[in-house]
Amino acid sequence: MSTTTPAWRELDSGACSIARTLTVIGEPWTVLVLRDLLNGIRRFDELVTHLGIARNVLTRRLATLVDAGLVETREYREPGRRARREYRPTAAGRDLRPVLLALMAYGDRHHAGPEGPPAVVEHECGAPVEVREVCADGHVLGPTDRVRTRPGPGARRRPGADGADAATG
Repeated sequence: MSTTTPAWRELDSGACSIARTLTVIGEPWTVLVLRDLLNGIRRFDELVTHLGIARNVLTRRLATLVDAGLVETREYREPGRRARREYRPTAAGRDLRPVLLALMAYGDRHHAGPEGPPAVVEHECGAPVEVREVCADGHVLGPTDRVRTRPGPGARRRPGADGADAATG
């Protein structure tokens, strides 16, 4: 087994955390469902109306989010009606907020209409929320700062890459 650091192209892309996350949130509508849940829309009929999504599609997306542990259900009952469920993001679901904010910032920068961004996210103090890249030592990265990705402890080589046909550990 080689002790040299494998090149990025030699690594199994299926072991990537981005690829694994997209298996959960990469389906059409899923990110928008999560966005609405994070913005306080909790009930099925409200989600259908707000998103304009087909009921069967919403049912599947919510089931995926619940199964993945990103959303939990809670029972509620309106007077004179049967018990129903509402959907709330879990801690793992709330951990995706910066991802959604980064997507929003990208869209605001590159796809907003001439009127500007359709929504502004503010902290409870009233200041706008910004998504920033910051290294563990506190350095804020600028758009031209160089970063590199290196294999982490869960990385494995692609079968057949550079003569390797088994996981490297």
